[in-house]
Amino acid sequence: MKRGFGYSLVFAVCGLAGAAYAHGNDRHEGDHGPGVDISFIEVQSLDLTKQPPQPLIVKGKLQIPRHPGHHNGFRNGDHKLPAVVILHGSAGVDSRGDFYAEALNDAGIATLAIDMWEARKVSVTGRPKAPILTLPDAFAALRYLANLPNIDADRIGVIGFSWGGVMTLGSAEQLYAAQFGRGLTFAAHVANYPVCYGANDPRLVYPLSPAAAGTQFLNLTGAPMLIQIGTEDDYDNGAQHCLDLAASVNSAGPVDVEVYEGAYHAFDRIQVPISEQDPFGNEGSILTTGVVPTVQMVPNVEQAYRSRHRVVEFFTHTLQ
Repeated sequence: MKRGFGYSLVFAVCGLAGAAYAHGNDRHEGDHGPGVDISFIEVQSLDLTKQPPQPLIVKGKLQIPRHPGHHNGFRNGDHKLPAVVILHGSAGVDSRGDFYAEALNDAGIATLAIDMWEARKVSVTGRPKAPILTLPDAFAALRYLANLPNIDADRIGVIGFSWGGVMTLGSAEQLYAAQFGRGLTFAAHVANYPVCYGANDPRLVYPLSPAAAGTQFLNLTGAPMLIQIGTEDDYDNGAQHCLDLAASVNSAGPVDVEVYEGAYHAFDRIQVPISEQDPFGNEGSILTTGVVPTVQMVPNVEQAYRSRHRVVEFFTHTLQ
């Protein structure tokens, strides 16, 4: 559901990159509500389709655990929480964000789920041409969280699904972290089914400028990463591309791959099964056949909960 992200930017990104201006619309639940404080916030990102890049307001749902002291939230008595940015897939915000946010919040980890499509007034068919074009949104969310007094700027991770998974990979690449992070990097990364075959495929490079070259997901920041993929995924046609990708990168930190036997793309989307035509399915076969592949998104409840447990375990360990 996304394009491979070997994209390089040769233009200088203006000082707005990663800037985060927010205003919250707090929703404090009653005593019988969830154990989190929920705010609807705004961060300032960049629209890279404009030349020069222009400011773009992206909205998000911020959830702060109310009683993190009962979990692993506090460290060294500083009363600051770890946090995770949540990046949706091509279908936009759906059940997956809340599914993982609930468990992360229960573990004492704050979450910020952003809506990249609402900001751009697009639908699934009108999505941007490549995930690199939404990568500034992830770093804008990172900067917003890093500036909150109750969040530890050194303990902010990111999880992305499908399109968001490609963004998660990109956010770990030194090139993009330097361009958009303005000194900030994510402390841990989870990429769920991120179309690994396209990560370093020069055929899928989107030329953001005439001089753009297809650089790769090769030189990472060193933050630990977890890639999760099903054996029946219709984009990568199995787990091997993700295993090969993990083995090929240059990283000071671990890049692990969790393989889910029998799981399809978006197996943790606990909604009715759907099928979609996507030109980036079937390992990019449209480039040779001219036929748009059909991909299946089939939920697997058991594997979804296993994945959620693995994600919470991963972030609890890496953001401790």
